[in-house]
Amino acid sequence: MSSRQPLPTVTPFFADKQERLSEILARYPEYGRRSALMPLLWEVQRAERHVSEARVEEIAEILGLHATEVKGVMSFYGTYHEHPVGRYHLQVCRTLSCSLAGADTLADFLEDELDLVNGETDPEGRFSLQYVECLGSCGTAPVLQVNDTYFERVSRSRCRALLDAMRRDTLPEPTLERGGDNEPNAPDQEGGAA
Repeated sequence: MSSRQPLPTVTPFFADKQERLSEILARYPEYGRRSALMPLLWEVQRAERHVSEARVEEIAEILGLHATEVKGVMSFYGTYHEHPVGRYHLQVCRTLSCSLAGADTLADFLEDELDLVNGETDPEGRFSLQYVECLGSCGTAPVLQVNDTYFERVSRSRCRALLDAMRRDTLPEPTLERGGDNEPNAPDQEGGAA
């Protein structure tokens, strides 16, 4: 008699999401179906906070790809995670503009405050920290992206208030920090009011 336990199986992510899967696949012609890769990865990650090996295999099968092709895309883009990230995934832009504006100080503060280093998630799964390249908000540096939300011109005091709010499981609305042509009543190119 064997005392082996059956291996656990993973329910396919899209098994009960056929309508959503069809909607994503319908965006692309049959010959370009592989273009649905990134939206499918994003769908999984948004729900599960990472893309596991089982999900990589599932997406590869849906698109007629090899798992290595899926992993190649995941490794190219820093937005996809192979391991679960925290409920609040903190990404600090470390490009030159942000660095000159204080991103290194912000990163050091977050490391000290959260007792994490780049790539780590805390034991409770609340916070994870990642350094990223260019969040595209150079004029409002330093920038901190929390999940999908940008917080611009993040000072130490703003960061502390933001962390305190997240510890209470609230994510405050970011303040609009951008200036220039998107400000109300900004002068147009003729020098008059817009």
